[in-house]
Amino acid sequence: MNNLDSELLRTFLAVAGTGSVTEGARLIGRSQSATSLQIMRLEEVIGRDLFERTGRGVTLTETGQRLMPVARDVKERLDAVLREITADGLRGKLRLGIPDDHGQAKLAKILSAFAQSHPQVELEVTCTISTDFPELLSRGKLDLAVYEVETIGRNEEVVFEDPTCWVMSRYRDLLAEEPVPVALFDRACWWREAALKSLEARGRPYRIAFSSQSVAGVTAAVEAGIAIGLLGRSTLAGHLKVLGNEHGFASTPMSKLVIGVAASANQDLVRTMKSAIRQAF
Repeated sequence: MNNLDSELLRTFLAVAGTGSVTEGARLIGRSQSATSLQIMRLEEVIGRDLFERTGRGVTLTETGQRLMPVARDVKERLDAVLREITADGLRGKLRLGIPDDHGQAKLAKILSAFAQSHPQVELEVTCTISTDFPELLSRGKLDLAVYEVETIGRNEEVVFEDPTCWVMSRYRDLLAEEPVPVALFDRACWWREAALKSLEARGRPYRIAFSSQSVAGVTAAVEAGIAIGLLGRSTLAGHLKVLGNEHGFASTPMSKLVIGVAASANQDLVRTMKSAIRQAF
């Protein structure tokens, strides 16, 4: 007698959610061939095709669409039972600071998983411009925060490094304009200082055409062809052109995503949260 294996259902959800066997495999940490075999096994159990294969990936068949809510419900129920059984009794309150743009989606998932694994811990989350976080930590207003720096400071641990570079839209040659339009952060921070220092070193006229408090705002201006901007390589879309030495731009600093901790924080809670963030990155 054939049975529905929960691991096969998890693989099915990963592939269905990403629309790709390759991306689904990466999501669950398996090889593409192993993922394909699991999908084939599940289709053998069901007795029908679950996906339609196309040049761009896969889409659900009618049978796949019927299986989707069942697979999702099974996964959520099993995960809930596991969390309940393995709950470690950790208690207390942890005040967190997470950036309002860069890395927010990943950090939100971390917080969600942490809250489910440690339901007795009260999380108080501040989601705002991360340049304020070091001061809030030093004043004891936050226990732990994630933010970007150029130079690592005391009580800061690097979890991700991202090279920065000047970019512009491929569909508009802004370097042909003089002065060159530039998008910058509108408040004092190392990103703005690094951008201005780089522009001065280039020795060509420029004008600030767009200002924003967030990475998302600067990115939007660059993608729209309004201005060039200094961004992290990990955030770049395919239709953006990197500007380097051949365009007069020297190397710019590496962005470091760090975890900062307040001296007065509950170390048990901090240790557990830091571990979750490390694993995610």
